[in-house]
Amino acid sequence: MSDLNIAHIGSLLGDQARASIVSALLDGRALTATELAVGAGVTPQTASFHLDKLTNAGLLTALPQGRHKYFRVSSPDIAVAIQALLRVVPQVKAKPAAKKGSDVCFARTCYGHLAGHLGVVVAERLQELGVIATVPNDDFLVTEKGETFFADLELDLSAIKKQRRLFARQCLDWSERRPHLGGALGQALCDRLTNRGWLSRKTGGREIHITTVGRRGVKKTLQLDVSSLEQAFFAQ
Repeated sequence: MSDLNIAHIGSLLGDQARASIVSALLDGRALTATELAVGAGVTPQTASFHLDKLTNAGLLTALPQGRHKYFRVSSPDIAVAIQALLRVVPQVKAKPAAKKGSDVCFARTCYGHLAGHLGVVVAERLQELGVIATVPNDDFLVTEKGETFFADLELDLSAIKKQRRLFARQCLDWSERRPHLGGALGQALCDRLTNRGWLSRKTGGREIHITTVGRRGVKKTLQLDVSSLEQAFFAQ
């Protein structure tokens, strides 16, 4: 954003549709062009026009994933700057993406790692605890504190890094539109929690059940109350 002056950024965000699109992404989610069009009250073609402008200006980043393309704010610093600008330009509050309040959206597997609302919350708590950190290339970095954390869970990081799949990926969660911990580390963590009896997988499905032992373990290890997370999630 260094090559853009304030007047140009202001003109981009001064349009109500573009301000609405950007404001819908300020909570860190990644949304599709269709969802952003519905929230902003414009046609998909108009939304694509605005998204091109915002992406070309470096305010948003496009994330291809499978058959879909998701958009999110390019960086936390840009999000902070946009929030300040949106206080003084016209805007329309966009409708959020539909919430899918089902068991599979609360906790499930995604290519072998923990996903859904619980998976995203766990990834965010690992960041808050300084176990992992985000890096620009859409991966997670395991910190020195993280090396100790995973060693306590009896995970061999050196062996996990030798696997052919990516080590610690920020995997965009399809129902939460925030990243959970993917890659070889994400799968190893999910397997470890399953082997410890913290998680049980539904036969023939992707849903995950958190056992009584697991609820105690998650609360002790991550200071997360699974029952409270469930109540808040299913009350929406």
